[in-house]
Amino acid sequence: MGNLLGGWRFKEPSTVEECDSTWDTDSEGEERAEEEPQEPACNQEPPAKARRSFYAAKDLYKYRHRYPSYKEPRMSEFRNLRFYLNKVPLVPDGVYIEEILTQWRGDYEKLENNHTYIQWLFPLREQGLNFYAQELTQDEIKEFQGSREARRRFLQAYTLMLDFYGIKLLDKSGNVSRSSKWQDRFQHLNESQHNYLRITRILKSLGELGFEAFKMPLVRLLLEEALVTSTLPNMRHSALEYFVYTLRDRAQRRALLRFAQHHYVPPQDFVWGPQQRRKVCGGGARPGKGEPARNLTSLHAECKEAAEERGMCEKRRSDQQPAGGKSKSTSSVRPLRGAGEWLQCTDTIPL
Repeated sequence: MGNLLGGWRFKEPSTVEECDSTWDTDSEGEERAEEEPQEPACNQEPPAKARRSFYAAKDLYKYRHRYPSYKEPRMSEFRNLRFYLNKVPLVPDGVYIEEILTQWRGDYEKLENNHTYIQWLFPLREQGLNFYAQELTQDEIKEFQGSREARRRFLQAYTLMLDFYGIKLLDKSGNVSRSSKWQDRFQHLNESQHNYLRITRILKSLGELGFEAFKMPLVRLLLEEALVTSTLPNMRHSALEYFVYTLRDRAQRRALLRFAQHHYVPPQDFVWGPQQRRKVCGGGARPGKGEPARNLTSLHAECKEAAEERGMCEKRRSDQQPAGGKSKSTSSVRPLRGAGEWLQCTDTIPL
């Protein structure tokens, strides 16, 4: 099919903020004022805390936007669909889907140590570690979603992996809960962190093959186990950095992140919430909706006025000093920043 966007040239995002539109609510207005963090002045440094991964943000940005710069192969053999129709085996193992679904369930050692099946069970429009597995194409996705047999087996494969992780599928809406073996399986999952990459792949594949609604219940459960019950404490970073951002619905991501922020410890290290709004040099907050934005000239005037006022205060303080006496300055105000530095205080608008 060639380039998915025709002649339009896609510009790659270059920052985490450009990759994340989760808190961009201009058109929805869902944000609650009481949940917004305190606004520090622009002459204050924000507290040091963990930083988000640009690699993860960019990878999931591409996924959520359906790989805008991806070039599909001219010819597709629909090998993923044929595998799920039990017509071809996975390569290089030579195993058919029916054998996996009927004989591998409960064989946790095989599911843990075999690293070639996961790319076939949960195909994506990106290359995985098994180079024998073929990437999905848009045409193949349409054919897959239209096949009852393929969709039925795909759900069986999903329940197979959920069982491996100590989780069970409750209904056709995607709701999940702990399985009867959750204690042993959670202990293993907490220590086997390469499975977090597998879960990210499973979530992505659910979205590609028509089961986007299944993501929210699974991610919600994993966040609860990681942050509330602490049965999966090692998973909390992957859940927040990767799992949440596989959801294409912005409101769902916000709901999950609000839940996570409420339970995250220490709270000041939570870096997945909305960006803090910062005050300008003159001490005023950024204009709200419907308020006129101040231009750079007015900002310079505010900064100049503040500087003159501070200078007058310092002059009065020196006039009041005893003759020949030394007075230690009590001012903790840093030098005013220039326009270029002020611009760094403004919010970065996520795309």
